[in-house]
Amino acid sequence: MDALNALTAFLNYIFIPGLAYGSQLALGALGVTLVYGILRFSNFAHGDTMAFGTMVTILLTWVFQSYGIGLGPLPTALLALPFGIAATAAFLLLTDRIVYRFYRKKKATSTVVVIVSLGVMFVMNGVVRLIIGVDEQNFSDGARFLLNPQDFKAATGLAEPLAIKTTAAVTVVTAAVVVWGLFRFLQKTRTGKSMRAFSDNEDLALLSGINPDRVVAVTWIIVAALATIAGVLYGLDKSFKPFTYFQLLLPIFAAAIVGGLGNPLGAIAGAFVVAFSEVLVTNAWKKIVTYLLPADMAPEGLLQLMATDYKFAVSFTILIIVLLFMPTGLFKGKSL
Repeated sequence: MDALNALTAFLNYIFIPGLAYGSQLALGALGVTLVYGILRFSNFAHGDTMAFGTMVTILLTWVFQSYGIGLGPLPTALLALPFGIAATAAFLLLTDRIVYRFYRKKKATSTVVVIVSLGVMFVMNGVVRLIIGVDEQNFSDGARFLLNPQDFKAATGLAEPLAIKTTAAVTVVTAAVVVWGLFRFLQKTRTGKSMRAFSDNEDLALLSGINPDRVVAVTWIIVAALATIAGVLYGLDKSFKPFTYFQLLLPIFAAAIVGGLGNPLGAIAGAFVVAFSEVLVTNAWKKIVTYLLPADMAPEGLLQLMATDYKFAVSFTILIIVLLFMPTGLFKGKSL
């Protein structure tokens, strides 16, 4: 029985949170990977793109809630999500036309464009803070649990309840559907094949009659969708605060680089490596270990390697290690 309680605690505090967080990072890392693979620069404004899309979704969620419009047990934010994606896509396309297109025509180096993206990041950060403020916003509604912990205890007789939050379940299912749709789009559609060809060899793609402006526009639209979905899912699962999304840039880039920057499959793998590493290091293992040890050997401390306030240090450490010993990542960089 104690082993089952330990397993339940492991699912509660390690596996389910890691799976949800990894799904959110995977969508964010896919956006970074697409920009790097097709537009050939590291987009440091990606975290604030997530914040912008989430902000629009939150504002519209509040409007729907004020009129009593909802999805029952599911979060109302899912109704507002398409509008958030559309607004973010429009913002990114406008930014590309005003800012990035100029440097693309000048054939500026990727280093220059990265610096430009830093400027875009600060502008987007300021816009988000100006509109929605700097305070934490909770916008999740609907049923709190998909699996109620008290019902689980009553059904199994275990001391440790298993709780599956609705937001965690929505995150994993949504991420799986989005990833499946993205890979199918890239592999099966004419536009997706054009994007892959453009990524592999830009000059040859242009000679083949591929319209570069169309490829760039579609890329930004997909990036807007991925960033907004990732940001909304993260906000639903935890909460929304503009500065937190700026901090998310580190684990997202760590995930993309661990997997191989420019490789979508690698971005997904890297996301779960980073997510579970953070959860494993910052979790207090006392409860799980107590179930497995005799009563007289129960630990007194929390058995926590690092406080949750420092969880981004885990991403930074992983990033440094990968850059030193495996700079092309697990899946060997740049390949759509």
